[in-house]
Amino acid sequence: MRTLKRSTSAALALASAVGAVSLAAAGPASAASYRCTTSSASVDDPAYSGPLSDNYNFKVTQCAKRVSGVIYAYAKASWDGPVWFVNQTDVLDGARFHLQVKKSVSGPDPVVKYKNSYGIEYKLEHGNTAGNSSFTTPVLRYSAKSGRYLADGSIQLDWNNDGKSYRTTLFSASPTV
Repeated sequence: MRTLKRSTSAALALASAVGAVSLAAAGPASAASYRCTTSSASVDDPAYSGPLSDNYNFKVTQCAKRVSGVIYAYAKASWDGPVWFVNQTDVLDGARFHLQVKKSVSGPDPVVKYKNSYGIEYKLEHGNTAGNSSFTTPVLRYSAKSGRYLADGSIQLDWNNDGKSYRTTLFSASPTV
């Protein structure tokens, strides 16, 4: 019995030491987590006025985190789209997700970095058989100075045959980091 108790104690001590090493190796970068906000919007095809449903019902989550003076931001959009839009490449002339990192200040928040992600157009036109899909932007990085920052963005759709360029749909920004 005595040997078993020593082995158990030694095993627990070793497990504790390994756990401490694992936590130390994880470091501060893994400790930071994204702060996110989710919002929704329904967008109608302005060039179509027929009897079929033609709305994209978007849900967008925008996230930001700060790690060692660097702001990381991304957005994920998912949607329920019209079934009859699936595999029709003449509905949109263009689509993009416009992601921004903004500095939080009193009054309008200035944009410090932005990126347009165009991969969303293909996903909108080639959703699953129910017209649904999702798109996640690449992570946008910004080396920040002092202050608070946030992720903000919009979906911009250029509808075919509407006589206009991109139309912007805004979503709620992430919490500040």
